[in-house]
Amino acid sequence: MNYYSDYPELKFHLSHPLMKRIVELKENGYKDKANHAEAPSDYDDAIENYDMVMEIAGDVAANIIEPNSESVDMEGPHLVNGRMVYASKTYENLDAMQKAGLNGVSMPRRYGGLNFPAVVFSMLSEVVAAADAGFQNIWSLQSCIDTLYEFGNEEQREKYIPRVCAGATMSMDLTEPDAGSDLQRVMLKATYSDEDQCWYLNGVKRFITNGDSDIHLVLARSEEGTRDGRGLSMFIYDKQTGGVDVRHIENKLGIHGSPTCELTFRNAKAELCGSTRLGLIKYVMSLMNGARLGIAAQSIGVCQEAYNEAKRYAAERKQFDTVINQFPAVYDMLSRMKAKLDAGRAALYMTARYVDIYKGIEELSKERKLEPEERQELKKYTRLADALTPIAKGMTSEYANQCAYDAIQIHGGSGFIMEYKSQRLYRDARIFSIYEGTTQLQVVAAMRYITNGTYLSMMKEMADGIDNAIIADAISKYEEAIQTAKDFENQAVLDFLGRSLYDMTGNILLALFLIDDARRASSEGTDLFANSAKVYTKLAASEVSRCYTFIKNFCIDDLDACSANA
Repeated sequence: MNYYSDYPELKFHLSHPLMKRIVELKENGYKDKANHAEAPSDYDDAIENYDMVMEIAGDVAANIIEPNSESVDMEGPHLVNGRMVYASKTYENLDAMQKAGLNGVSMPRRYGGLNFPAVVFSMLSEVVAAADAGFQNIWSLQSCIDTLYEFGNEEQREKYIPRVCAGATMSMDLTEPDAGSDLQRVMLKATYSDEDQCWYLNGVKRFITNGDSDIHLVLARSEEGTRDGRGLSMFIYDKQTGGVDVRHIENKLGIHGSPTCELTFRNAKAELCGSTRLGLIKYVMSLMNGARLGIAAQSIGVCQEAYNEAKRYAAERKQFDTVINQFPAVYDMLSRMKAKLDAGRAALYMTARYVDIYKGIEELSKERKLEPEERQELKKYTRLADALTPIAKGMTSEYANQCAYDAIQIHGGSGFIMEYKSQRLYRDARIFSIYEGTTQLQVVAAMRYITNGTYLSMMKEMADGIDNAIIADAISKYEEAIQTAKDFENQAVLDFLGRSLYDMTGNILLALFLIDDARRASSEGTDLFANSAKVYTKLAASEVSRCYTFIKNFCIDDLDACSANA
């Protein structure tokens, strides 16, 4: 079994037309070939490299990580003398990933990295998550190094990036007991010592994924007397210097292999990353956008595995002398699961492509002045990536929950028994719509793009040339619903109707992405997405109609009634 080559839907996304621009930017004239034998010499060579590494990762995921997943879930990490110790099989997983060369994925080759784009990193994250979502958390946090690479100095890059490429683990230490979604309330104190010429960190961090990692990015308050985001800076803490202990490891519902720690900082020596005061305003926003793309990939991995488990069971289980996948009630559920999987995957990789293009142009701007058309391209894809990230994270994380739920339902009573994998997928999926920004926060992030017409313009542009009455009607309803909400000229009403507008947005965009995938696949002689596109388009239209009816029938009394019940 191979978690990559067994699913042609994955490889399909490496052939998207935008990949040529992505590779062109990432390889920047293929000049690495002169100093790095493994570097590609042209576009086809680059795609072949991606495909080869994905094949290796798919093999490791299917034949090492997945077989270890049940043991890891049962054992979990534990605390020994103020240090976190992974489940024993987690060390096997980390060793396998290191030997396979699957660290430093996004980093330049001069530091020992693979120099792969976000599209490929997302694919790697997806296949690892399908094998074990908890382990994906540990492995994929290597993406924190992107923030250090972007905002740290060259001395810090040379010091830390090669370690991550060699397998050092990372974490982002943001949350505190009184600062969850509202990170402006972070109070971990950073104090500069003129005598020692360094910063010291003191305080507590809570709910830190992989919290006893080798290298931490820490959000701390560097400006004494401040109480908002303008007083926060980003710091690099190296575990080798000491000063941080694990006080507690959370006993969680799911993702048991991923340690969630409470940390105490006692004069922990740290380095400033970037400039003071920009920790939350600039650096965490960059860090979180990358993390949200990672959760979208994690969600798709679990969607895939939940669908696999449900489909396998439905093909074997008999009732009334008939395998249950022959019953309309069951194959309807399976078809919806597959449609959500394919639509969510379409959104994930479209977002990743937009991220790759704008980051590639930003990297180019460090070498030379951009041409006017490049500046326009940068502006376009930055906006698209920023707009799509909350849609990709929110929609895929909700779909992971729905697919895991349906997998248990298809298993019937067996799904409620701990021996079946579907219960673990269900437990693991529940956190996806909570961490790295709840779905409710994704709605908040998306609202400005809803009200300023960004999404609507995207929809109309994509729908142009598509002869699809269902989609046309959905877009018309969406446009009318936005205007209805805005006509109240009341921010509380807009906030209240935000989730309905978000759901309409996500469903229409994902339908359009999937229709485009189906058309492109058809032109290549395959019907990979044909059925899913039909199912999802009608599913999306029904959700749009539901939200449209809710918004059109809304009145201020509804707001008062709901507020009174809160």
